[in-house]
Amino acid sequence: VQLQASGGGLVQAGGSLKLSCAASGRTFRRDVVGWFRQAPGKERVFVATIWRSGKTYYSDSVKGRFTISRDDAKNTLYLQMDSLKPEDTALYYCAADSSPIFSAQFRVSSYRYWGQGTQVTVSS
Repeated sequence: VQLQASGGGLVQAGGSLKLSCAASGRTFRRDVVGWFRQAPGKERVFVATIWRSGKTYYSDSVKGRFTISRDDAKNTLYLQMDSLKPEDTALYYCAADSSPIFSAQFRVSSYRYWGQGTQVTVSS
């Protein structure tokens, strides 16, 4: 199973980026998939998830600015990031698992499969 994240880059504050995460060796359709991020010197934290039903969840810090979506036919996860802020600067990871506990979906330990990370840098 491989998750390949891409789409990161350098952008000015207020700008937009769209991240992608393509899966191989695994069918996303059965999974809960999401994005986490890790800033330098900090722990990896929850950003957003999308369930099999299409229901989405966001951290308070990105709600209203980021949009998570999935294309199961393409086995790909997306994160549209708008109104970016310098504090959004981090390495962004995609994650997948077939059966995370709902109340624990915000935890890194709930996901067995991870992408390699894509760097997002927002300049002020």
